[in-house]
Amino acid sequence: MNHIIVNDSIVPETEAHVSYNDRGYHFGDGIYEVIRIYEGSYFALDAHLDRLYASAEKLDMRIPYQKETLAARLNDYKNTEKIENGSVYVQFTRGAGARNHLYTREETPVLTGFALPDKPMQASQEKGVSVYVTPDIRWLRCDIKTINLLGNVLAKRKASDHDCAEAVLYRDEAVTEGSSSNLFLVNNETLYTHPANNLILNGITRQEIISIAKNMGIDVVEEPFPKEVLAHAEEAFITSTSIEITPVHTFKGDVVATLSVGPVTRKLQQALAEHIHTQTSASV
Repeated sequence: MNHIIVNDSIVPETEAHVSYNDRGYHFGDGIYEVIRIYEGSYFALDAHLDRLYASAEKLDMRIPYQKETLAARLNDYKNTEKIENGSVYVQFTRGAGARNHLYTREETPVLTGFALPDKPMQASQEKGVSVYVTPDIRWLRCDIKTINLLGNVLAKRKASDHDCAEAVLYRDEAVTEGSSSNLFLVNNETLYTHPANNLILNGITRQEIISIAKNMGIDVVEEPFPKEVLAHAEEAFITSTSIEITPVHTFKGDVVATLSVGPVTRKLQQALAEHIHTQTSASV
């Protein structure tokens, strides 16, 4: 990474600065997206930008760019950094001002963005991962992709301390999602996942998987289920922009179970890979 997006400019990393009075530092008052690049093309860019602007609206934040302008800036950045495979992190904070819980609506949001390298996924996508089941201590607006992620961070730390790649969260006994992913179960060739309400982030990959599954004739049930159901699943997998579809082979923590990486997960992995190839090839 050699350059950073800062507001209207793409600048060398050493010249990127933001104010210590930025509300992102004071309150975690901001939003973000992570957008994947395959073979030099963004995947699901429109969907990510739509969610970014929706998050801003929910936080009473005004993004000072049209979507087309922001998309063009992201493409300029991708080309400047010559990114073939990786991701771009894009963030808006509400802006800078004297520290005060009460914002004024006069703040100017601050845009930053930077490249993220690809993470190795082949082993985890092939063999699966362990996840740690733990209570969901986050706030009640998980549908907003905010930079204030302390509940997620603490859950991820707990999972790692128990040799797990991810935390799977539950609230009032109902499973919600992962600390940085969405969760799907498979039983009787049917997908089960929590509905897209305020208790989860409606992941872009989650949306793609649901669409792909329905097109393949796989039933999808979006409803809450108790954490005890985890132990009886035939298959389970987690999804996100960064990990695509990653199987779960072990539940630890408040539910203990071992699963196989099954045929439905494999079919969906293949279908998602083909969909990504088709979409990114068409945008070249």
